Amino acid sequence: MCEKPRLKRPIFRLCLCAAAVSVLAACNGGLGAPMPARTEMLPRSGSGSTPISHIVLMVQENRTFNNLFAQFPGATGTIVGKGKKGKTKHAKTISIPLTEVNLEDKLNLNHLYTAYRTAFNGGKMNGFNEIIFQSDGKIEGSQPYEYVNPSQIAPYWTMAGTYALANAMFQTQGSGSFTAHQDLIAGGTGLSSSEALIDTPSYFPWGCDGNPQHLVTAVIKRGGKVYEFGGPFPCLTYSTMRDLLDAKSVSWKFYAVRVYPYTKCPKCQGAGIWSAFDAIKAVRYSSEWKDNVTRNNRQIFTDISNKNLPAVSWITPNGVDSDHPATKSDTGPSWVASIVNAVGQSSYWDSTAVVILWDDWGGFYDHVAPPEPRDWQGGPGFRIPMLIVSPYVKPHVDHTQYEFGSVLRFIEDNWSLGSLGKNDAHSTSIGNAFDFKMKPRAFKVIPSKYPSMFFLREPPSDFPLDTE
Repeated sequence: MCEKPRLKRPIFRLCLCAAAVSVLAACNGGLGAPMPARTEMLPRSGSGSTPISHIVLMVQENRTFNNLFAQFPGATGTIVGKGKKGKTKHAKTISIPLTEVNLEDKLNLNHLYTAYRTAFNGGKMNGFNEIIFQSDGKIEGSQPYEYVNPSQIAPYWTMAGTYALANAMFQTQGSGSFTAHQDLIAGGTGLSSSEALIDTPSYFPWGCDGNPQHLVTAVIKRGGKVYEFGGPFPCLTYSTMRDLLDAKSVSWKFYAVRVYPYTKCPKCQGAGIWSAFDAIKAVRYSSEWKDNVTRNNRQIFTDISNKNLPAVSWITPNGVDSDHPATKSDTGPSWVASIVNAVGQSSYWDSTAVVILWDDWGGFYDHVAPPEPRDWQGGPGFRIPMLIVSPYVKPHVDHTQYEFGSVLRFIEDNWSLGSLGKNDAHSTSIGNAFDFKMKPRAFKVIPSKYPSMFFLREPPSDFPLDTE
């Protein structure tokens, strides 16, 4: 595997006064109930939609389901993993205990497509201890076998116990952040009938603001072969949810930090890489780049308070609030809680669904094998967590099989947008998680370690955030 050019990851340091966080009781989850058949969303009379008129999709970073919810009651989790011993096809499967760690993890594990295939090992899910760390070529061994102390992510566990925790949500492709964020706006990364984007571009920023002479993407070809530097400059022309939303005049906004063009701030070029529409030419070079894509993700708070929340929102974090390993920060759960609380305490609550998910597996262990691939584009990937918070959601662990396209499918169905015809077309809508017959539930504030004012005063993050 060729090593990509990388920017040195900065060390984030925050001197914070920590409020007390209650420790949640944890018990070992079972294997989970069978996945139910799809049920249709209940339409509101005469409208062709649900009571939901605002969907807020929050995208956190680099965690498997088991890494965050290994011991959540009723979920399919484990604290003992599987590994391989021996190099032949007859290698033995061994048990590897998972280590409980804090959220401020020092690891930044390999989670490119080749690492996914190694860990997956033909569905045996026992190759995580044979993943090779990209920067030094050493085997990671037991490092992927971790789960986070529940007290470190108390807001997530509170939301999981109060609303819906998706137990079978799978990343669309078995790779890293670039393709994952594209999947969440486009339903897939196919460039043709035989070629699709996979993994990350060769340098920063990941989009039209990069250097067209040096920035290229990795691609996967039909048949499974990956070409590390064989793809195009990532200023793309395929269709996205923007096309469907615009066609029906449904408002949308992508809340992200500023993207710095490669010519303007060399040290800042890793900032804004999760601003997915920077890679969509029709958005980047139109008025929508200014009107629909933010330079400061804190604008979500202003839009809520000023009653300017669009119908569909994507929100990506600053690096320090992202849950990304190696950022040496524990603010991510509180950042998510602050936005959920802002929605919950506003007039939007009765008409809103907040969906929180993690973009990719981050190299961490999960024992549940992905479903059989439907195509050649490198997926489905491993399980990632997803929380669905809404007044029309009862407390439950949802065992329905979902993929990233499930969120897009719900948006499409809710506003009768039609379909992108990609992962959204064959994914089960997250509408399964809702009960639109019920009276809207009253909102209760999600307790968190850091208050919303902490994030309103937080300086912008102009540092490289990710390498995969």
